[in-house]
Amino acid sequence: MTKPAPKRYRTTNWKAYNQALIQRGSLSVWLDMSMPWQAAPRGKRGRTQTYSDAAIQFCLTIKNLFGLALRQTIGFIQSLLKLACLDWGVPDYSTLSRRQQTLQVKIPYQKGSGALHLLVDSTGIKMLGEGEWKTKKHGAEYRRQWRKVHLGIDAETLQIRAIEVTDNRQGDAQMLPSLLAQIPADEPIGCVSGDGAFDTKACHEAIAARGAIGCIPTRKNARPWKGNSLGVLARNEILRAT
Repeated sequence: MTKPAPKRYRTTNWKAYNQALIQRGSLSVWLDMSMPWQAAPRGKRGRTQTYSDAAIQFCLTIKNLFGLALRQTIGFIQSLLKLACLDWGVPDYSTLSRRQQTLQVKIPYQKGSGALHLLVDSTGIKMLGEGEWKTKKHGAEYRRQWRKVHLGIDAETLQIRAIEVTDNRQGDAQMLPSLLAQIPADEPIGCVSGDGAFDTKACHEAIAARGAIGCIPTRKNARPWKGNSLGVLARNEILRAT
């Protein structure tokens, strides 16, 4: 039996293809004029901070996005503000280095049309290790180190609503209450979906405390739990239905 010849695809829309390649290098940075660049008075004793958390987060976002050093980031931000004809000051590199240690990152999001359907899961990121080719060719000289990123995503808008970064020793179920705590208390949560790793009493109780429904499959050989709490009753109902 002969192997079929591979299909060959030829580009016919060269004009659109070339324009698409050009657009890959296009850069657009939109600056919100209403963004609070200067820090607001805290009403406490002591010197007020010069720049707001939004300004520090914007500078650090540019730094990480383009892989710049702190001093290079300052020059880049100065150029952006000059092009936008804004007379805003730019934090120096020591201010960025100091403020990034305690900065509470705020992720903007777009709310869905109804109650939030939160999808929770985690993934691993290698933060220290050697390349696969080098390890295969010469062996590993030290162990790889990983970090776990726990995410809560809006099922409708696919935007990240909650995030936690831990070491690889933290289980998925341990971080669910922290993810739910990042959702504003006045925002209704309709459903929380996850895999069988979240089938624990703590997770079901945390979901029930927010008035949400847990869409979590029970584990293999699962048995009914004892108790009359909302989380236990919701989990036992899932077990009965499945």
